[in-house]
Amino acid sequence: MKGNGLAFRPVGLAMHRIGEYRVVNSVSLAADTLLQHWPTDDGEDFSEAVMACLDGLYDRIPPEDVRAAFIKAAHEANIIVIELVRPPHPRN
Repeated sequence: MKGNGLAFRPVGLAMHRIGEYRVVNSVSLAADTLLQHWPTDDGEDFSEAVMACLDGLYDRIPPEDVRAAFIKAAHEANIIVIELVRPPHPRN
């Protein structure tokens, strides 16, 4: 299992409970969110996202592929996805 390079572009989630928001920016945090905080453990996209997390943790797929599977699972679970974008770096 690789500890480095597991970060990906942040994904904001508005979970089903009022006022519950999460920002997920790594393969390990995506796995934790799916397994501990997801509203359901049912669905094809959910299962694929869990498998993608495992593959990502063992460096079999890149973190951005895990991110894509995670977002797809969020849509399946009717979780609002907020794409977080970093502001452009100012030029000197």
